[in-house]
Amino acid sequence: MSCTFVGIFSSDKLIATALFQEIDLAMLTSFGERDNVVLTALRNFLFRRFASKLLIVGNNMLSGQNAYACLPSANEEKVLVKLKGICDAWPKKPHLTIFKDFTETQTKPFQTPAFTSDFPFSSQPNMIFEIRSHWKKEEDYIADLTKKYRDQYKRCRKKGSTIRNQELSYEEIVQNEETIYSLYLHVASSAPFNTFILPKMHFSTFKKQLGDDFILRGYYLENELVGFTTIIRHGKELETYFLGYDDSIQREKMLYLNMLYDLIDCGISQGFERIILGRTALEIKSSIGANPIQLNGFMRHSNALIHKNLSWIFPLLEPITNWIQRHPFKD
Repeated sequence: MSCTFVGIFSSDKLIATALFQEIDLAMLTSFGERDNVVLTALRNFLFRRFASKLLIVGNNMLSGQNAYACLPSANEEKVLVKLKGICDAWPKKPHLTIFKDFTETQTKPFQTPAFTSDFPFSSQPNMIFEIRSHWKKEEDYIADLTKKYRDQYKRCRKKGSTIRNQELSYEEIVQNEETIYSLYLHVASSAPFNTFILPKMHFSTFKKQLGDDFILRGYYLENELVGFTTIIRHGKELETYFLGYDDSIQREKMLYLNMLYDLIDCGISQGFERIILGRTALEIKSSIGANPIQLNGFMRHSNALIHKNLSWIFPLLEPITNWIQRHPFKD
């Protein structure tokens, strides 16, 4: 993956910025495994042959609108038309050009002739946890849960009582880089679909660059690192990033759910307004109080025939997750 940061100017004034990511999926050994071997093989073949070279306006590694930002005085529709023109003139012609992750309201500026023939799509929702204004400590959150989900919280905390966690410094991340990466790979390899695998030094690099705005929390059982979470401070939001864990410990100690509760505690205690939990494990995230926000995008394939048939090709390539939304709060 290579990133290009684009500035759009009116005369000499910078009025908008955007992030372009070029991604070559053909370098991945697998895009994820499914139970249906034939469908997995077909999807992998189609991706490598017809959809491996991507140009994404946005951030493929985060959920939400990370594509562009404008000054309030800028004409957003004209900015998008300009960005579309940059895509059309891109030196290395991609298979797919994608503008990704916009809420329904954020898609309104795309209603211009430049995007009329693009294929509109949506994938898994982004799970957002809103922190209520009267929550000042974790106990306030627990008090708002129904009995069923208070019992879930108590059971989870009891099972995970022998696990301790601590925030790791840059030096500690470097010292534990091998273990952190192996825990990450364990989770990543079991995902139903991947468009990238992080490099080994990714987490220490992020900590070095972002400092206090990047938090890696390690989870220990008898002084052995068995899991970790990462979050990014982003204004009034906490944005979850990548995590990893030992699967046997996760099942026995309900480690993943404990991690989610710890994120809530962190968000409440540090005065954040919401936690962006991303697109995985939708049902368990709804069980702690997160709600799904549908995100939309716009896609164009360089092959006219394939582009014309994206409406039936896209569902074949995009994994479908069936889940039940939970409602853990009293009101």
